[in-house]
Amino acid sequence: MTTITTRDGTNIFFKDWGPRDGQPIIFSHGWPLSADAWDAQMVFFANQGFRTIAHDRRSHGRSDQVWDNNNMDQYADDLAELIEQLDLKDIILVGHSTGGGEVTRYIGRHGTARVAKVALIGAVPPLMLKTEANPGGLPIDVFDGIRKGTFDNRPQFFKDLTLPFYGYNRDGAVVSEAVRDDFVRQGMNGGLKGLLDSIRAFSESDFNEDLRKFDRPTLVLHGDDDQIVPIGAAALSTIQIVKHAVLKVYEGADHGLTVTHQDRFNADLLDFINS
Repeated sequence: MTTITTRDGTNIFFKDWGPRDGQPIIFSHGWPLSADAWDAQMVFFANQGFRTIAHDRRSHGRSDQVWDNNNMDQYADDLAELIEQLDLKDIILVGHSTGGGEVTRYIGRHGTARVAKVALIGAVPPLMLKTEANPGGLPIDVFDGIRKGTFDNRPQFFKDLTLPFYGYNRDGAVVSEAVRDDFVRQGMNGGLKGLLDSIRAFSESDFNEDLRKFDRPTLVLHGDDDQIVPIGAAALSTIQIVKHAVLKVYEGADHGLTVTHQDRFNADLLDFINS
């Protein structure tokens, strides 16, 4: 397996596909998944001449399952170490859901010297949790429920989660049991402690200051029927901070739109990169 070892001794698995001299695209996955969630995008963009890279976040997938440091700052620092060890420049950063938080915190902590463009897809910033300052967020009870479901019966909770995640609970939805099974497979490869810690990381991290440091072309893409990361407190709030961002809304689309709207998403992301 291809890995880097971070400064704290954690082995981070990554895939590195396509021509080595191509412009790099780094794909950051969502919770509780792994780099496998991006395979179709990896192949599509590698075939377009890009170098495509996706890593398993610490305690997810094939990366080391660690007890401590499963938090957004560390996720961003791990991404920075991957970029530095591979000496990548002129990068397109693409983050879905929690991965969008990772990318955003990376820019907040490490800047944009190596970055060309940014794409946030169904991403968690600026803040998911409902607070006095963020009344459109989700109440803490929602995330406590995710913690309880993940701890009590992880495979069943993940299987059930696929219904709202991919919009499979909507009338007329074409349900893929194989996609549901693969979501569970990816989630079960992660470490329980790290996945539980990650719930706090994606729900309680405040990305407002990180977003204010965005100074590269930015795509904010979201489904307006996202039942996992509702668009109002996410994409529609992000574009109020990142004034230059391009907003693209998929009408009726779900959280897992990179799968359910794969061809459309790939084409739109390619258009953004080439613009």
